[in-house]
This record gives sequence, structure tokens and C-alpha cells, in this order.
Amino acid sequence: MQSIKVRQRVGSDGILHLEIPTEIHESEVEVTVTYQKLAPQEVDEQGWLVGFFERTYGICADDPIVVDDDGIAEALDDDMEGVFDKP
Repeated sequence: MQSIKVRQRVGSDGILHLEIPTEIHESEVEVTVTYQKLAPQEVDEQGWLVGFFERTYGICADDPIVVDDDGIAEALDDDMEGVFDKP
């Protein structure tokens, strides 16, 4: 038995849509769904979740990002214009 925890938004139609990949193919499975409504999360004046930086600062300290002598692959230099614009 496998257990998967997901956080998903229910749309205006009130229907929860789940797509959960499994390693099982062509078999019947039994699925149990337990759900709980979550309290809305507070955001600051800039749109960030309150406490986000305090909770995430330093999380890569034990697994630092390393840039080797090869640098960054040119394939990663896609056009990033507008990617970080707020809707």
C-alpha cells in the first residue's frame, strides 16, 4: 500500500480533480480519499506568503548549489522575458 499526500485547489464547480501517477498498470486499485478544508494563507503587501522567507532561508545549506567549470548550458538560456511578471 502506498500513501500520497497532495494539496489541491477545488474549482468553482466544487469538484476535486486528481491525477496521481502510480507504478501500477492494468490493475484495479482501492483508493481512499480524506479531505479537509484549509484556512486561507495570509500574504503580505507584495504578495508573498507571510513567513515564507523565514521558513525557507538556508534550506539548501546542507546541499549547496555548485556551478562547475562548464558553467550553465546554453540550452537553459531560454527567453525569460515576462516569466516573473505578476498577473
